[in-house]
Amino acid sequence: MAAETAEAPQETQQMPAAPAKAEKAAKGKDAKQDAKAEKKGKGKAKKSAAADAGADGPSIAAHPRAARAVARAKSWGGLAGFVLAGYLALPTNTLAGAGLRALIAGIVCYLATWAGAVFLWRRLVMVELKSREAQVAGAYAARAPRELSAGPPERPGARAS
Repeated sequence: MAAETAEAPQETQQMPAAPAKAEKAAKGKDAKQDAKAEKKGKGKAKKSAAADAGADGPSIAAHPRAARAVARAKSWGGLAGFVLAGYLALPTNTLAGAGLRALIAGIVCYLATWAGAVFLWRRLVMVELKSREAQVAGAYAARAPRELSAGPPERPGARAS
């Protein structure tokens, strides 16, 4: 029994040392996680402020058809600019020069097509919104109860004098 009691205190002395190391490691991890959360929180605050600023009007990126159409126009515009400039530059320059001109023309056409597509879809989205507002107003007016005239109701048997 004496041996058992002598061993027990040694085990209890070792146990607090292990949790102390675990606590230090956990504190270190918690500090790192808190720092990451703060950084993420700041980023989210910036994103939400930007989202609030853009919430005033319709978004082209949020419109499903507009986003696809703008992406399609950008890709076709860049490709067409690249191919056309490459074809036109081949007889006048070396292959490397023609390739460089084709790349530059592709980028320029990509950006110009993007700007034009966004310009066009802004107008189209606004027209769609106004059209939808008119449809909703018409449906609301059709469902609204009819207002009575200001005069007294007519009696079925009464004559007009």
